[in-house]
Amino acid sequence: MLFVPVPQAVEAAAQRYWNEQHAYEVKEDPARPKFFCLSMLPYPSGALHMGHVRNYTISDVISRYQRMQGRNVLQPMGWDAFGLPAENAAIKNKTAPAKWTYANIEHMRGQLKSLGYAIDWTREFATCRPDYYVHEQRMFVRLMKKGIAYRRNAVVNWDPVDQTVLANEQVIDGRGWRTGAPVEKREIPQWFLKITDYAQELLDGLDTLPGWPDAVKTMQRNWIGRSEGLEIHFAVEGEATPLTVFTTRPDTLMGVTFVSIAGEHPLAQKAAQGNPALARFLEELKHGGVSEAELETQEKRGMATGLFAIHPVTGDKVPVWVANFVLMGYGTGAVMAVPGHDERDFEFATKYQLPIRQVIDVDGGEYDATRWQDWYGDKTRADMRVVNSGVLDGKNYKQAFDAIAELLEKDDKSQRRVNYRLRDW
Repeated sequence: MLFVPVPQAVEAAAQRYWNEQHAYEVKEDPARPKFFCLSMLPYPSGALHMGHVRNYTISDVISRYQRMQGRNVLQPMGWDAFGLPAENAAIKNKTAPAKWTYANIEHMRGQLKSLGYAIDWTREFATCRPDYYVHEQRMFVRLMKKGIAYRRNAVVNWDPVDQTVLANEQVIDGRGWRTGAPVEKREIPQWFLKITDYAQELLDGLDTLPGWPDAVKTMQRNWIGRSEGLEIHFAVEGEATPLTVFTTRPDTLMGVTFVSIAGEHPLAQKAAQGNPALARFLEELKHGGVSEAELETQEKRGMATGLFAIHPVTGDKVPVWVANFVLMGYGTGAVMAVPGHDERDFEFATKYQLPIRQVIDVDGGEYDATRWQDWYGDKTRADMRVVNSGVLDGKNYKQAFDAIAELLEKDDKSQRRVNYRLRDW
């Protein structure tokens, strides 16, 4: 009779042999090229799911292939086991965080081992262990001494149930992804790493990556988002400090009909002290996420502050509005609004019946302030020219940019700036 072993018996025998031979324990070997195969660390939630199996099976195939190519392969395993998720889970399960976490690690380690992955378990670590996070602490202290790590107030997504900060991706329809509680915007002290100091270096480095797909490099360039513009100062009636905005479209300065500020801006907070309706509106703005995608798709809402900014060229008074699409954490928390040539400003001005002024024209273009057309905001067209702007009339984008910069810099009302979409995190 032919005996056919069951798959479980074959698997058990193979794993027993691998363990006895220490098949996946890695020693230094200068004679062979090295290969390091590290997947994202699992959070010890208590049990693996099919997403884990898929992820680590892919890694295992890669590591085994590289080993077959003669490379000295290290595939370690660790546990992303530190922070509020573990504490909240422990509270929910009425146990100590350490006890809950290590019990989960024990169970999930057994599950991973049963899958027979080529993991060197002698290299296992957990981020909640002092012998791991001591290195993070040392690195952080070094970054702080160099001025790369710093502390400042910032507006964050706050989950009032978990009592923690949420990333933009963890806010779903204005609610916390785990608790479902309405998210609040709060300004609290935060630690940041000054990655913006390296923005240009990161951008230049993309040209030294010949193996990267062009589409990925384009995504990276857009993420870094280098832009050249002017920082323009608008005096504010009754205020000693001017309102500063950054714009990449100084050619449209004569089309400014109002200025938008964030609800957290000091001017908005000051104006609300004597305006109960504005104070209630600012309180409403504290709810909801702060992602760019949400800001673009949400209904545009605003309220006049009763303050007026002084146009730096004409001297005209323009109203200062609080707008829900302006965030304190982006730029200066203030935007010069040119509804005639910015689609978001156009939508806002149309809703609140604010003036819309044309200051850009193109060949054959027929301007209609009742409907948005894409050419209104296009600065790249060769036939675009400035109109209704006095000395700027007839100039193209670059010519008008330089002319406004020169005019305002004489009176210290502007400085040229290079900004990046990339933010410190």
